Amino acid sequence: MSEKTRKRFIAGATCPKCKATDTLMLYMQNNLEHVECVQCGHKQSQPDDKVNAVTRSNESVIGVFKP
Repeated sequence: MSEKTRKRFIAGATCPKCKATDTLMLYMQNNLEHVECVQCGHKQSQPDDKVNAVTRSNESVIGVFKP
């Protein structure tokens, strides 16, 4: 049985891509915070604090492999 994802809209937020207001929804998936615009489909993800703590300042994280 799959777990339902609770999605919440962010009041007053503006999409960085299409500049629409009040179209961003926030939800958790696989312990990561995701934001998605319902108008243009733009998506952003927030890496967890463990990834940010290990990342060096002059490098970018492409992804985290969890076996």
